[in-house]
Amino acid sequence: MRKGELTHQTILETAVRLASRVGLHGLSIGGLAEELSLSKSGLFAHFKSKTELQVQVLEAASAVFTERVIHPALSRPRGEPRVRALFDGWLTWDRDKYLEGGCIFVAAAAELDDAPGPARDKLVQTQRDWLDCLAQAARIAVAEGHFRKDLDVEQFAHDEYAAMLGFHHALRLMRDPQAEARARRAFDALVAAARNPAS
Repeated sequence: MRKGELTHQTILETAVRLASRVGLHGLSIGGLAEELSLSKSGLFAHFKSKTELQVQVLEAASAVFTERVIHPALSRPRGEPRVRALFDGWLTWDRDKYLEGGCIFVAAAAELDDAPGPARDKLVQTQRDWLDCLAQAARIAVAEGHFRKDLDVEQFAHDEYAAMLGFHHALRLMRDPQAEARARRAFDALVAAARNPAS
């Protein structure tokens, strides 16, 4: 990797961590330059605009999420074990020390839901891809005979996503010590309802 590419990668890693704390709107080229002890002009050469910075931060965060949550789950057996591994990885992601402020995607959703533009478009695409991933894992569980054949896999993915959003809210805002236990119970109930009675 060339020096310029390495510098760009280091900048983005720092930007993801910083955005987790201050949000995408709170992230600025000046603030990032100060965090990295770089010049604003040098940093501007990498991103050109705050919007481009936000888009690249979301892309970088998505790559880290794939590496830390999706790839390990794909090494698990097909079917229910993989569905569970994705959920477990997601819970771990929200508490990852890499993200001091919790899941950057949940935080960005609150900031960008009514803010049209490239950053919102990128966030929507990452979340659609994630819902597709969850639905596909459930679809494979149906094919493996673990989940019932008439399961609505998109609804399953939606309900799993909702349980995770509830966990984030309970953990980060409410500081509920039972946040993880409640999320796991909600997920277990979802899986139990999805199971093939014959399996």
